[in-house]
Amino acid sequence: MVQTLFSIVKFSAPCNHSKRSSPESKSLTTPILKTHLIAIVGVISFLLLNAPLPWLFGPLTSCLITALLGFKLKVYEPLSDGMRTILGVAVGAAVTPAFFYSLSSLAPTLLIVPIFTALIGIIGIIYFKKIYKYDFYTAYFSSMPGGVQDMIVFAEEAGANVRSVSLIHATRILVIIVVLPIILSATWEVKLTNPPGIPLQEFEVFQLILLFISAILGWWIAKNLGLFGASILGPLILAAVFSLSGLLNNRPPAEIIWAAQYFIAIGIGVKYVGISAIEIRRDILAGLGFSLLLVCLTTFVLVIVLMLNLAEPVEAILSLAPGGQGELLVLAIIVGADLTFVVAHHLLRIFFVILGAPIIASLLPPQYKE
Repeated sequence: MVQTLFSIVKFSAPCNHSKRSSPESKSLTTPILKTHLIAIVGVISFLLLNAPLPWLFGPLTSCLITALLGFKLKVYEPLSDGMRTILGVAVGAAVTPAFFYSLSSLAPTLLIVPIFTALIGIIGIIYFKKIYKYDFYTAYFSSMPGGVQDMIVFAEEAGANVRSVSLIHATRILVIIVVLPIILSATWEVKLTNPPGIPLQEFEVFQLILLFISAILGWWIAKNLGLFGASILGPLILAAVFSLSGLLNNRPPAEIIWAAQYFIAIGIGVKYVGISAIEIRRDILAGLGFSLLLVCLTTFVLVIVLMLNLAEPVEAILSLAPGGQGELLVLAIIVGADLTFVVAHHLLRIFFVILGAPIIASLLPPQYKE
C-alpha cells in the first residue's frame, strides 16, 4: 500500500524537465508536493493505527488540520478531476440488463428525491437568513444540495458571497462523509475494511484497457457536450455501454479506487485553506448547524422509506444523504451497496438542483429576496 502511495505522488506532481524552473512553476509545484506529503502522512498514520478507510480519512484528516493551521495547500485540478472518472467507471461497470428490469422498483424512492431536495432548500434558506442574516442569494445557493462547483458558479453570477457558499458546501460534504460511515457501521454493522475491488495483478489487460478508454474518452465526450458532472457521468455512460455489451466485466481494481479516495479526500481538505477566524465563527458554524439539520431531515425521510419497505437500509441512506455525489459513490463502493440504485437517486438530485435552482431564483418575487 505504501508503495502505491508514492507512485500516486510521483504521478500527480507536475514535472519540469528544464534545468531552470521559473518562479511561477515553483510557486505551483511546491504547495502541491507539500499537500501530497501531508496527505501521505495521514494515510500512513491511519494504516499503522489500523483505522477504517485510511485512504479516505487519512488524507482528509491531515489536510484538514494543516489547512486550518494556515498551511498553503494546493491540488493539481486536472488530475483531481481525472480521478473522479474512476467512480463513474465503477458505477457504469455495474450496469447490467437486470438494472433496467428493476427501474420500476426505483420509482417510489426516486419520487421522494425532488420533494426532499425542495424541503432542504426551503429550510436552509430560512435557517441562513433568519439565524445568520445572510443575504437572499447567499442563503439560497448555500442551501441547495447540488454540486459544489455548480453552486459556486450560480452564486457568483447572482452576486452572492462566493466564499461563504463554498465553505458551507465544503462543510456539508465533510460532515456527511464523516458521519455516514459511523452510522453505517454502528447501526447496520457494515464493514468498512473490505477491499473495494479485486487486486490490480489479477486484472486482465483487456479489461484495464476498457476501463481506461471508458474513463478518458467518456470524460472527453461528456465535457465537450457540456454535460453536468462530466468527469463522472461520461465515464459512467461509456462503461455501461461496454458492460451491457458483455465486454466489461469488472469495476476498477482496488488500488485505483483507493487512489480516487485519496484525491477526493485531499480536495475536501484544501477547501479550508486560507480560512479566517471570522469565517470559522460565521460560515463554518453556519455550515455545521445546517449539516446537523440535514442529518435530522435525512433520518426522518429514511425512517419513512424503511417503514414503507421501499428500499434496503444501506442503499436508502446512501441514496438520500445530501452529500457530494463522488464522495457518496466512494462509500457505496466500499460497503458493497447497489451502485446503480445509489447513483440513480443522486443523478436525479443533482439534475433537479442544477436545472431548478437558477430558474426558481430568477422567478421568485422581489419580496422573497429581501
